[in-house]
This record gives sequence, structure tokens and C-alpha cells, in this order.
Amino acid sequence: MAVGLNRYLNDFCHTTVSWYAADAVEVPERMPAVPEPVSGKALVEDRFFLNYCTFGYTMPWWQWADWERMIDWMALQGVNLPLACTGQEAVWQEVWREFGLTDDEIRAYFTGPAYLPWHRMCNIDGVDGPLPQAWIDGQEKLQRKILRRERELGMRPVLPAFAGHVPGRLKELFPDARITDVKPWGGFPQENACHFLSPEDRLYQEIQQAFLKAQERRFGTDHIYGFDLFNEVPPPSWEAEELARIGRGAYESVAQVDPEARWIQMGWLFYNDRKDWTPERIRAYLEAVPAGKVTLLDYYTENVPVWKETEGFYGQPYIFCYLGNFGGNTRLAGPFRKESARITEALQEGAATGIGCTLEGFGINQWFFEYVMGRAWETGVTDNAWLAALDIRKGAPEGFWKDMADSIYLRGSFSEGPLICGRPCDEGSQHWTVVNHTPYDPATLERLLERLQAHPDASPADLVIVGTQVLGNRFARLRDDFVDACRAGRADQAQVVGEQMIGLILQIDSLAGTRPEFRAEEWLDAASAWGKTPEERQYYRDDAWKLLTIWGEAPNLNDYANRVWSGIVRAYYLPRWELFIQTHLDALEKGTPYDAHAFDEACRELELRLAGHAPDL
Repeated sequence: MAVGLNRYLNDFCHTTVSWYAADAVEVPERMPAVPEPVSGKALVEDRFFLNYCTFGYTMPWWQWADWERMIDWMALQGVNLPLACTGQEAVWQEVWREFGLTDDEIRAYFTGPAYLPWHRMCNIDGVDGPLPQAWIDGQEKLQRKILRRERELGMRPVLPAFAGHVPGRLKELFPDARITDVKPWGGFPQENACHFLSPEDRLYQEIQQAFLKAQERRFGTDHIYGFDLFNEVPPPSWEAEELARIGRGAYESVAQVDPEARWIQMGWLFYNDRKDWTPERIRAYLEAVPAGKVTLLDYYTENVPVWKETEGFYGQPYIFCYLGNFGGNTRLAGPFRKESARITEALQEGAATGIGCTLEGFGINQWFFEYVMGRAWETGVTDNAWLAALDIRKGAPEGFWKDMADSIYLRGSFSEGPLICGRPCDEGSQHWTVVNHTPYDPATLERLLERLQAHPDASPADLVIVGTQVLGNRFARLRDDFVDACRAGRADQAQVVGEQMIGLILQIDSLAGTRPEFRAEEWLDAASAWGKTPEERQYYRDDAWKLLTIWGEAPNLNDYANRVWSGIVRAYYLPRWELFIQTHLDALEKGTPYDAHAFDEACRELELRLAGHAPDL
């Protein structure tokens, strides 16, 4: 019913319900009649949405009003398998108490709110902890509302199950248990590393039973469980037979508690660690689970559709997913034509049982995710017709979004961001988390922006989105001009270009600030709203700020969650570029070579200082 309503709103009212509440839903004064019946049917049974990381990069600070809007949006897109991770720490707190841990030990085992997705995926323990009790209690109440609304709309929420991640304290309480130390993740120290209990151990079944029963008492069940054993971490053994026993044991631990259980498993590990996850190992791991009892999420199909490399996941059902956004980055990205062809191939030749979106953050490319979810339905609408209708809905000039799809949206996004978002350097990008190159001629986007600006009905949000991208592309050219001037010893020219760079950064910050969804202060205020005391409010603000800047104390993920938001641009990115420019100018004045290594050390000190305490924006 919601999909039908959305079709009416899109095609007859020419409007879009945004996932941002700031975007008004504009409808005609007189709602148009439908002259003849319009029908369509679902091509796949499963329509999956969200990513564990979205609960850190976009949704950690949401209140019920935010969730209510999002759940309605999901219903309009036909989502019936939403990931539902909120509030699980309350369940784990009950379980770990049962197994002998104190509340202080449990809360210290958890991470800060923004980092919980990676704690839940067995990547890190204790980062920015201990987790306040008020947070645990508030999230449990919120999850009850989320699940109630999702079920009212016919969805089957994907709740978590135990995946083997245990507190290190259990090694002392159960010395005979098969608990192994997980290799430190993301450059974090050993003290933040996790511990894995083998599914072959009897204790695993006991913990699984305790967790699922405690969770059902609080949240009910739809018999669908999302859990992943080895997300970006190695298993205790790469022997195929051992992997088979682990996979079988994990599934059976759930099935013994809930015979109707269906396991939803990310396929990301088979892509991310494809050097180690050989066909033999993947086959052994998946075939150990009864056919049809585990459904794989083919997570990142815009880059590599894993179903094609695994004979369709060796017979297990899978959901074809578009990822499209890493870290909440705000960059125009997504291979529209390629992804369209791959969806068609997966449906026609690959026997995909579902379509989904596994975005890490909401970013800016909402229309692309709506397109992907719409492909789960037989509508008879061609891609070009869909893009033409998008022009009308978004108030763009005729042919604008087709031109965007054919000339700008050519490549998938992987930690991309305008150069201003990354640590300054002389050439290219300083770190893998900010990839500074575009698959198109920047002049093409400038021309498209001019067309959009000249159109009287242009969407204010689209003007900001495209505009900040254009300015970010210009900044990259200025950086190159500045470095060229420095290398040629032209101090006066370098001074002028450096001032232009600073001015452009401030212009980008100002433009982003015209939209509430692109203001860092909204993010920080939402975080502090969860606090009951001044100390708690500052703790949440600092936790939220750190994720967007240095990510964690380990430098490996620096700037991973970069985004062109007003506030973070001027308060965090600008000081780094000011330091970069001044360091170069000082070297020119002294007649000494520019020391890139010394700059990196000084910049790291600046980053830690700026990220350590969330500013008032």
C-alpha cells in the first residue's frame, strides 16, 4: 500500500518524500485523480535496507521523530527487511550480568555511542567508553517504538543474534572456553581488540540462548537474525573444514532456540578479504548451513558483484545490494548505468531473491537509493523515463538528471570527498580515506550547475549539493596552483593563491550552512540532546565530533567520515589548510625546502587538539 502511495505521489503529484524532514513534501492544492488503474508487482520477496555502520555515521543520535520519518520513507520505498540494531546493549547487559560480569565491567566493554556499530561487529572494545547507563536505557525505549512502527507497516525487522564476540573478562570466568584474541582492527591498540568464542564451544550455545530469549522478552521476534562472525577480522582458522564447523555451529545455535530462524549474513567479508576467502573456503562455510537458511547480502555490487564469483553464493539465497556511500561522505557518486545493468543481470540471470541498499551513511545521493529500491518492482518504466520524471519532481531543467547520470554519476563512491576534507598534501591525496579525483571533467559539472541555477524551480538542496561539489573541485585546482607557485619560488603568487584557497573554504562552509542537514551543529546538538547532565551532554558531543574528524585515536581511519558540512569545514578542515599554506610560505621566506614529514607531524598534533573537544559552532 505504501509503495502504491509513493507511486501516486511521484507520478501524479510530482513530489518526493525526502528522508530529510527539512525537505517539504509539496503537493498540488487539488490532488489529481488517477484516470485508470495503475498496477505493479514485486519482482523479489526481500527488500533490505540499512547497514550496521549507518547506526554510527547517520543515526546514533536520532530521536523518535527522526526514526518515524525514516520508517515512513522506507515503507514508501517498499522496504520489508530493515536492519534493527538499536537498543541491543540493554539485552547484552542482562546477558553479561547472568554470566558473571559487573555493570562497570559491562559498560567499559561497550564503546561510546557513535562507535557501537564496530563494537557490535567484533572490531573494537572500549573505545570512548564506558557507555552511560542512561544511554542504554533510552535506546531500549526507542527500539520498542521503532519495532512497533516497522511491524505495523508490514516489515520484518532484522534483529541481532550472538556472533561470538565476548568480553575479555570471560576468559577468566570460563578458563576452559575456546576464546581466541582477535587481531587488532583499524590500527587500534591491543587493549581495544576483541575476543571471539568459537561456535563449537558449549558456552556459545548457552550465550546464544540467553541472548535470544532476553531479546524476545523485550523486543519480540520476526525469526530473522542478522549477525556476522568475521567482519574485517580473520577467523581463528582458515582450514575449510574448520570454517564449515564454525558456520554450522553458529546457525545451529540460533535454530535450537528458534527453529524458524533465518540468518542474514553480510557478504562484505568475501569482498573485503577476498585474498583469504577463496572459493573453497566460502563454499565450505556456506554449504555447512542448510539450504535456504542463510541469506547473503551481496553488499557492494557497484564494485564487485560477489554472486558472480561464487556461483550465486553456492546455492544460498542472496540479496543484491547497492552500497553507494561510505562514512556519510557528501560527494556526487554512483555508477548509474552500470548499476542498472547489474540489477537486470542479477534478476534475470542470477536469480537474486532480493534487492537492497547497504549505505554506510545517508550522504547526499538519496535519489539513487530510491531508484535502486524501485527496481524491486515491475513498473514498465525505463531508466530514461524514470530520470525524466525525476527532473519534474526535483524542479530541474528537462534532461538535467539524464545528463547527470551519463556524465557525472560514473563511478561508485569509496571514501571520496573533496580535497578540502583530507589532510593537506602537495599532490593527490595524503591518505586513503579521501580519494581526490573525479571520473568526469569538472567543467561539465560547472555547466550543469549553471543550467540548474537558471531554472526557476530548482531544488534548494540540489543547488547546495551540486554547488559545494563544484567549489570543492575548484579548490583542488587551486591547491595545485599553490604548490606549483611554491616550487617555482614565486612567493607573491603563492600568497595570493593561498588567500584564494582560504576564501573558497569559507565560501563552501557558508553555502553548506544554508541547509540544516549539512550543518555540523545539528549533528552535535542532536548528540548532546541525549545527555541528562552537562557532563553527559559534553561527552556525547565529543564522541560525535571525534567520529567525523580523527575517527579514533588510531590514524588509520583519519577523515574516513569526512563530509562537507558547515561548521566542520571552518572549524576543522580550514585550520589544517591554513597550517599547510603558512608552512609553505614560511619555507619560501626562509629559503629552505618544504618539509612534508614535519608538516604531517604538526598537522597530527593539530588534529588531535581540534578533535579532542567538540566546539560550539
